Amino acid sequence: MPKSTEFEAVNGFPREAVTLANWRTRPYSFWSFRNVAEMVRSARIKTADATSLPKLVDNPDLLGRPAAAGLRHSIADLLGHSQVDSFLLSRQGRIVCEWHAKGIDRTDPHLIFSIAKSITALVAGMLEDQGILDPSAPIGELVPETRNSAFADATVQHLLDMRVSLDFDESYLSEEDYARYRRAMSWNPPSGKDEAMLSFLCSLRKASGPHGTDHWYLSPNSDLLGIVLERVSGERFTDLCSRLLWQPLGASADAYVTVDPQGAPRTAGGISCRPHDLLALGQMLINGGTVNGNRIVSQRWIDDMQKNGDSEAWARGTQADFLKTGRYRNNWYQVGGGSNAYLAAGIHGQFLYCDPATDTVIACTSSQSEPQNDALDQGLLAMFTQLSAGD
Repeated sequence: MPKSTEFEAVNGFPREAVTLANWRTRPYSFWSFRNVAEMVRSARIKTADATSLPKLVDNPDLLGRPAAAGLRHSIADLLGHSQVDSFLLSRQGRIVCEWHAKGIDRTDPHLIFSIAKSITALVAGMLEDQGILDPSAPIGELVPETRNSAFADATVQHLLDMRVSLDFDESYLSEEDYARYRRAMSWNPPSGKDEAMLSFLCSLRKASGPHGTDHWYLSPNSDLLGIVLERVSGERFTDLCSRLLWQPLGASADAYVTVDPQGAPRTAGGISCRPHDLLALGQMLINGGTVNGNRIVSQRWIDDMQKNGDSEAWARGTQADFLKTGRYRNNWYQVGGGSNAYLAAGIHGQFLYCDPATDTVIACTSSQSEPQNDALDQGLLAMFTQLSAGD
């Protein structure tokens, strides 16, 4: 029999067992979500100067508290049950709790799935402030290849708000639309008849209704947004994100984004970064778009993101059960219902939760077995709400 390796001793399976066919399933995802660049070709989003992480802040008293009102199990129990990998909580810019699952290296980057959409929207907002990107511009004018697709007469703002009329099934376990989509982004094993991302996007057709009505959460919108940003700026997305966001943020380490066979970035869900840098991004927004007094994101953009989501479009849309009183604007969720909290979220349990009322930021990365588990999501959101209230 082959000799057991250190990798197998740590992870419970040999490295060769992880493939493009299974890397997003347990137990393999516990490792692969922190090592995506070994599975899918990736490009680097450079930071200015890599720095060491702050000393780990253990907080057993907080972790031992009930996870939410009326629940017996503790915060630590809920994190374990929800297959969370890393959890960080800060108040007033200071980390007050850091928790990692057994076997996690706190310096590892982690795939954040659709939080990538929210990061991409920040870059779009900066280009808008510079006069480079017009949110009312038709996609067909910015990316001529899309003129025969559903996107031809959609605007950049339609992409940002997920209000494109698109005939596409966002079913993560689908063997049809979504499997073809994942082959185009190089996330699934090739079939021999695959297309690159832009070709796939250009093949999508319009649904029955017009653009700009209900909230239809469809990831291809955000992959096309990344292509739009490259076209209007003349820069690679990785260079844009590095120059405008990651370096000014003072990120502790480089981030990564997966790319398709032609190098197009998977801006809908392919970014990996350290949880500490995700926390820093949330704190930057809480601080009015600034870091150490230097502005990164405009107050105009933050106000627009917080205040201008359409609650009626949300209520009629495909995610109304996720946040009962929610809204969606510029690829960020607003909690609503009297709360000013907002968040970014991704499948398999990724969250960045920001509450400006209490200056609380929570970063949570996970490797949940299922892409979408409503019960786990609602449990974590209830815990975030309680923690952000200072309870």
